[in-house]
Amino acid sequence: MSDLLAHLNPEQFQAVTLPPRHALILAGAGSGKTRVLTTRIAWLIQTGQAEPQGILAVTFTNKAAKEMLARLGAMLPVAPGRSARGMWIGTFHGLCNRLLRAHHRDAGLPQLFQIIDSADQLAAIKRLLKALNVDDQKFPPRELQHFINGQKEAGLRPHAVQAWDDFTRRRVELYAEYETQCNRESVVDFPELLLRTYELLERNEPIRRHYQQRFRHILVDEFQDTNRLQYRWLKLLAGEGREGGACLFCVGDDDQSIYRFRGAEIGNMRDFEREFRVTDVIRLEQNYRSFGNILDAANAIIRNNSGRLGKNLWTERGAGEPIRVYEALTDGDEARWIVEEVQALVRDGMSRSDIALLYRSNAQSRVLEHQLFSAGIAYRVYGGLRFFERQEVKHALAYLRLIANPDDDTAFNRVVNFPTRGIGARSLEALQDAARTWNGSLYASVPHLAGKPGTVLAQFVRLVEDLRRDTRALPLPELVDHVLDASGLRAHYRAEKEGQERLENLDEMINAAANFVAEAGAEGSAAEHAQLADFLAHASLEAGEHQADAGAEAVQLMTVHSAKGLEFDAVFVSGLEEGLFPHENSITDPEGLEEERRLMYVAVTRARERLYLSFAQSRMLHGQTRYNLRSRFFEEIPEQHVKWLAQPRGRSGGFGFGEPRYFEPSRRSVPAPPPRPAPSRPLEGGLRVGQLVNHAKFGQGVIVAAEGGGADARVQVNFGSAGVKWLSLAVAKLTPA
Repeated sequence: MSDLLAHLNPEQFQAVTLPPRHALILAGAGSGKTRVLTTRIAWLIQTGQAEPQGILAVTFTNKAAKEMLARLGAMLPVAPGRSARGMWIGTFHGLCNRLLRAHHRDAGLPQLFQIIDSADQLAAIKRLLKALNVDDQKFPPRELQHFINGQKEAGLRPHAVQAWDDFTRRRVELYAEYETQCNRESVVDFPELLLRTYELLERNEPIRRHYQQRFRHILVDEFQDTNRLQYRWLKLLAGEGREGGACLFCVGDDDQSIYRFRGAEIGNMRDFEREFRVTDVIRLEQNYRSFGNILDAANAIIRNNSGRLGKNLWTERGAGEPIRVYEALTDGDEARWIVEEVQALVRDGMSRSDIALLYRSNAQSRVLEHQLFSAGIAYRVYGGLRFFERQEVKHALAYLRLIANPDDDTAFNRVVNFPTRGIGARSLEALQDAARTWNGSLYASVPHLAGKPGTVLAQFVRLVEDLRRDTRALPLPELVDHVLDASGLRAHYRAEKEGQERLENLDEMINAAANFVAEAGAEGSAAEHAQLADFLAHASLEAGEHQADAGAEAVQLMTVHSAKGLEFDAVFVSGLEEGLFPHENSITDPEGLEEERRLMYVAVTRARERLYLSFAQSRMLHGQTRYNLRSRFFEEIPEQHVKWLAQPRGRSGGFGFGEPRYFEPSRRSVPAPPPRPAPSRPLEGGLRVGQLVNHAKFGQGVIVAAEGGGADARVQVNFGSAGVKWLSLAVAKLTPA
C-alpha cells in the first residue's frame, strides 16, 4: 500500500485517500490527474472499500480509457476478484452502448442494433430529405443534423421541442421522420446512445436501482467537458445526490473548458458542487510539465477570467528560459522565422517530434506548411488533413484543373455534381459509356449524350466553359476568387451550419495563389492559363511531399483545440492578433472571449521547455492584406517573463509593448479615403494616387492610397460598387483609364 501512495504529492495523496463521499478535484494542466484517478481506483480496491465490479469510470476518449486500464493492470495485484477486468471504464458512448446491449428490449432496440457515426448520420439525413422531396437548399442536411443532435443533447424528443415558427416546426417534423427512419433501420447515432440510456434509466426503476446499487463509486475524467445530458446521466446513476447514492469523484479543470461549441457546459462544475453539497474541493496545482516562466504567464492570462473556481500552477523545476516573442511584418515573414527557429532547435539536438506549431484556425496551416515544404522539413498535421488535402480545397482545385485542362476526368468526376446540380449515377454511367464509344474524355463526350442526361451535363460543361472564358485575363489570385464564387462552392459552404472553417480554407486558397505569384517573380509563359497550370503543379507537389510516414520524426502542426492533452518540448503559437486569436466572433461576446482566453491558457501550458509567441503586422485574409493589432493576451503577460526577439522596421506605432492593444472594430481595416484625392508622386508603371484605372474584374476605379516599392508596391483602389481593395501592382495589371 505504501508503494502505491509513495509517488504522490500532498494534494494528490489527499485526493486519492478521501473518505467515500462526493469530491471535486480541480486538476491544473500537467498536475497528474490521470495518476490521481487511477491511483484512487487502485486504493479503493486494495483497501477493500470497493470491488472492481462496483466501479464506473468515465473518460472522453478511448485512448484515455485504455491508458487507465493499462495503469490499473500494473497497479493491482493479480488476484481473483481484484483485477481491472470487472470495472466499467470507458467513454460515455462506449458505456451507454454496453448498457443498451444488455437491456435492448427494455430500451426498445433489437439485439443487433447498429451504431452510425457522424458521416453515416449525415448520409441518412440526405436520404431522408430526398425520399420526402424536401428542398435541401432550404433545409441543408448539415444544419438539420446539427439541429437534431442539439435537441437530443438537450434531452428533447420531437414532441417536446418548442417551435415558435413554421421553419422550426418543419425541422421538428423532419426530426420525427428521422427518428422513424432510424427505428425502422435499427440504427442508433451517437447522441441517441446517451439519450436512450438516460430515458431507460429514468423510466425503468428496477434497472436504475440495479445500477445504482452496483456502482458505488463513479469517477469522471475531464468533467469540465460534460454537456447537460451527460451530467444528468451521471446524476441519475449517482442517485441524484441523495443519501445512500454512489460517490461521485469528478476530476476537471474549468480553466481548460474549450468545447462550448460542442455543447460542453462549464457550469456543470458549479452545479455539481452545489447540488451534491460537495465539501471536498481539492486543487492540484503542482505542475510536472513546464518551467516557471511558462506557468507564470499562463496564470497571469487566465486570472483575467471571471467566475473561476481558482487555482495557481507552480513548479519545482525553476524559472527556465523566458518566453520568446516575435513581431513579424507579414504572415509569410512570421512563418519563415518559425521554420528557421525549428531548424535551429533541431541542430541543437531537439527531436522534430517534440516541436509543435499551434494555430487558432485550420486555414493558418497553409503558410506554415509551405515554409516547411520549402525548407525540406517533414511534418505531420495532427487531428486533421494537410491544407491541400482538405475536401473543400480539393473541390476548388478540381474546378481550377478543369479550367487548365477540361479533359481531366478525375477533376470532372469530383465536381460534376458538387455542389449538387441534379446529375445522378445513371447520367454519369451513360456518359462513361459514351466516352468509351467515342474514345474521348468525359468532358468531350457530353455532346454525344441525348435526353435528360445530355441536358443536365451540358449545363455543367457550359459552367466550365464560362469559367475558362471569364478568367482568361485575370491575375491568378483573382481567377481563384472568381472560381470560388461562380462554381457555387462559397454559397454551398456558407449554407452549412458549421461551414465557416471550410470558407476560411477556401479564402486561404486565394492567399496561396497570391504568394505563389509573388514567389514566382516572373509572369511565366504567355500561353492561356499557363500560370494556373504552374500553380496546380505546385499544389500537387506540396500535397504529395514531406508528410511524414507513420512513426517517423516530424514537426507537429495542429490547432490549439487539437493540442489539448498533449505536451511538447518546444511550442510555437502563431497568429496572435486581435480578430484571429482571440477570434473575431468572440470579441463582442464576454463568454466567448473567456473561452478564447482558456484556449490561450491551453496553448501556453502545452510547452515543457520553450514557448514562442508570434504575430504579424499584416496578414493575407480573404485574398486581401489586413492590418491587425496584436492580441490582447500580450497585455496580460508580465514583462519579466518575456524576451522580445525582433521589432521590425516599417510601420510605426500601435505595436509597441506599452501601446494600447484592445480590439476596436473601427481600427481593423484601412478606412476608405476621399473618392478623388489630389495627384501625387508617380508609382510603379507611371501610375499616380488619384488616377483613374481599369481592372479586368473590378472595372474602373481610382487609386486612393499607395505603399511599398518595387515588387512589394501596393495600391488601394476604390472601385465604387466593387468596394475598396488593396492590390499588388506586380499582379493586378492596372491600366490608366
